[in-house]
Parts: sequence; structure tokens; C-alpha cells
Amino acid sequence: MATRKGCTPSQLALAWVCHQGSDVCPIPGTTKVENFNQNIGALSVKLTPEEMNELESYAAASHVQGDRYLQMGNTWKYSETPPLSSWKSE
Repeated sequence: MATRKGCTPSQLALAWVCHQGSDVCPIPGTTKVENFNQNIGALSVKLTPEEMNELESYAAASHVQGDRYLQMGNTWKYSETPPLSSWKSE
């Protein structure tokens, strides 16, 4: 899809995160200006609802497999992140 969209895979991944909603903001780390500029380029990658569905189908639970966290289980499923409504603005 990155090739079709005329962007890098990293830009596509950042664009996907940016399309998750106005309350989500990726914070990619980098130590090189070239990588920073590539990250900024992700802001110009626009994804249609169909493309979002296609990207999400790539990461369907039945397709993502591996043993990196097998011993710990799926930690992200059991996280205790407080709901946004509980956050206090300062």
C-alpha cells in the first residue's frame, strides 16, 4: 500500500496512527533530521475508509502471530489505562 500511496512504509504507519482520531497523536523518536523530515511527510498521506479497513485487516488478530510476548500473554489487552474522561486538564 505504501508504494501505491507514494510514501514509505513508516509514513504509512504514522498516517494510520494519525487517522485513529483527534485524541491520538504519534510521537515517533528519531535522532536524525532526515528521519524527522520523513516522519513529517506522513502528515500529507491521506487514507480513505477503504484503505483504513485494508490496513486494519493486515493486523487482524488471527493474522498477527509470534512468540515475542507469548510468556507474558497479551499485555495490551489487560492494560489499565484510565478513560479519557478521567483526565484532568491543567
